[in-house]
Amino acid sequence: MVQQSADAADRAILRTLVADPTATGVEISERTGLARNTVRTRLNRYETESGLLSFEHRIAPGFLGYPLRAFVTTTVIQRELDSVASALASIPEVLEVSGVAGGADLIILIVARDTEDLYRVAGAILDIPGIVRTETGLVMRELVPYRAAQLLGEDEPARRRRAG
Repeated sequence: MVQQSADAADRAILRTLVADPTATGVEISERTGLARNTVRTRLNRYETESGLLSFEHRIAPGFLGYPLRAFVTTTVIQRELDSVASALASIPEVLEVSGVAGGADLIILIVARDTEDLYRVAGAILDIPGIVRTETGLVMRELVPYRAAQLLGEDEPARRRRAG
């Protein structure tokens, strides 16, 4: 299915959800001036077209006892990429794996309970057949957290207030 781009109505709905993630369809309709059916249809479309990320993105690993985060850059044997990806998906501490261009083939986001656990997880990754080399970088501090709201732009009233 081809994913559509967000229009002005989508952006208004999403701005409302950023401000209040628990807003109901009725509340979104009232705040945006959109019809309830429009809001309901759009929310359903976001689910079917992957317009919204899963709820998992809101769960802080530190809250679950995994305060350490690290990025593992990995070089792999390309013909074994699918089996490497499957093996990585079987490691619970692997949160995300991205294929990249450049000096590495994969960037893997992992979490750990402590440094000993980090050593174990990094070793489990290195033990996967098809992985040639890894380099682990511990996250010391998050400087800019994951964000996307700034991509929504301003709503029309805010734009008018700023211009006026």
